[in-house]
This record gives sequence, C-alpha cells and structure tokens, in this order.
Amino acid sequence: MTTPLATPEEIKANAEASLAEIPHPSLPKGSNLYGSTKIFPDYQAGEGESYLTLVHGIAHESSVSFVACLQALRALRKGYESVLYFYGPAAMNAMATRGFPTTGDSAFPGEHNINAQIEKFIEEGGTVYVCRFGLSLHGLREEDLIAGCIPCHPLDVQDALIHYARKGAIINSTYNL
Repeated sequence: MTTPLATPEEIKANAEASLAEIPHPSLPKGSNLYGSTKIFPDYQAGEGESYLTLVHGIAHESSVSFVACLQALRALRKGYESVLYFYGPAAMNAMATRGFPTTGDSAFPGEHNINAQIEKFIEEGGTVYVCRFGLSLHGLREEDLIAGCIPCHPLDVQDALIHYARKGAIINSTYNL
C-alpha cells in the first residue's frame, strides 16, 4: 500500500516548521564568518624571479582554470615575471570565440570570466602560451585565440617547464580531471 498524498496544508505546515527550526538569516549581512589573520607574509618578487602556471583544466568544468588565472595575475602584481601556459583541454580557455548566440554574448552570468581574466593578465604584462595540440584536440583554431595569446608547439610544454625550472621559477601546476 502506498503512502497517501500529503495535502497542500500539510506540506505548508511542514515547510513552516522547517523554517522555524533554525532562524534565518542566522547572521546579518556583513557578519564575519572567518578570521582574517594571514599566516605568511605578503611576499613580493625578488629581482628576476618568475612564476609559471601550467593549466590543464577545462573551461567552466571546475574552478581550476579560473583560480589558476587569478593566481597568475596576483603573482604578476607581486612583481614576478608571470606566465600562464594552457595545454591539453585547457587550450579552450583561451578562445575569443566564446559566446551564445553570438561571440561575445554571455549565455549565462560568468561565461566570460576566464576570458576577462586572461585579457587583464595580458594587459598587465603577463605572457600566455597555448598548446597547438590542445587546440587541435577540440577543433579550435589559432586565429580564434584571445588577442595576445601565443600558440606553441606541443613539445614546448615540457621545454617551457625545464626553462622555468632552470630559472628557479615558482611552478604552479593545476590539473582538472
């Protein structure tokens, strides 16, 4: 035998009881939920220091690619020679042709967050490399890259890593499965 269907009045009474269990909002807007003590100093770059961010994350599939862009920009603002290197499926992050129904239109809020971060990073002096093989995996064209992005040979991923490691760069490698 099945459970009888609840009446609208019963559902409304249960909803009101649920809302009354915990006061909402529990804190007014602007309340601190977390402490603000920073543990480490706000390190700035020394002369000639570099920061390489490798990104292997798919656009909009997680926050990995976007957070990597934010970290690379922060490093740039701290004075590091900061480089973003998109390879594998991450190459699609650097596409200027994102949008719906036309390029540049945002089909949902935040669709162009990554584009805006990459553009800001380049405008402020950062370098962006994009793997040509990563582009080819998804049928993406070099001419559709965000202005200022530099297309690279697939073998450049490893050699860029060697280059920046030999320079003593901080290497931030992000990956999204």
